[in-house]
Amino acid sequence: MRPRIVLLHATPVAIEPILAAFRESWPEAEVVNLLDDGLTLDRAKEETLSRRMIDRFVALGKYASEMDASGILITCSAFGPAIDELAAAVSIPVLKPNEAMFEAALQQGKRIGMLATFGPSVPTMTEEFEQYAHAVGSNATLETVLVPDAIDLLRKGDSETHNRLVAAQAHELAQCDAIMLAHFSTSRAAEQVRDTVTNTILTAPHAAVEKMKALVTGAQKC
Repeated sequence: MRPRIVLLHATPVAIEPILAAFRESWPEAEVVNLLDDGLTLDRAKEETLSRRMIDRFVALGKYASEMDASGILITCSAFGPAIDELAAAVSIPVLKPNEAMFEAALQQGKRIGMLATFGPSVPTMTEEFEQYAHAVGSNATLETVLVPDAIDLLRKGDSETHNRLVAAQAHELAQCDAIMLAHFSTSRAAEQVRDTVTNTILTAPHAAVEKMKALVTGAQKC
């Protein structure tokens, strides 16, 4: 029986990058998309993640768990505390979008850069990175550059300009040991970023698929 992985999306621009990663890295998985793009719209109106938004996110995640899912992969990085609550509420693996990418970044050095396009996600991602680094005994630091307007252009279908804007600011992190492209949607700019700087460039989708595969197949063997 094929393992069913529910992808929980808060924006449609995250869908294609993670589907491509599954096709390349784990085609045996049965992938189901669950989208509430109102989550991103409403999250952008809040400076901090409200109790109401957390409850709404967890409710959607519980629905995902009831779809005979073997695991849930979150593709939006602005809901860290809500993902933690969801993981505690269900019995299947729940993976944050950037957990595996953080792991890979810390293997590259102690000065890590991140290119982000969605401002509300930066505080939660920074906190998650620092928590993960502390948990593994690393004193790595994170420097983030926010690329304004890029995600709005991507939502309008202008991926070419989105990619160009992201790549244009990569030089601000050229001193870092590795540069992470913060969001699943940002991963589409990876080629242009690699053409701009010589740093190791990390993207979230492929790392997340490999980690989810390990979590699910490992649990099935037990």
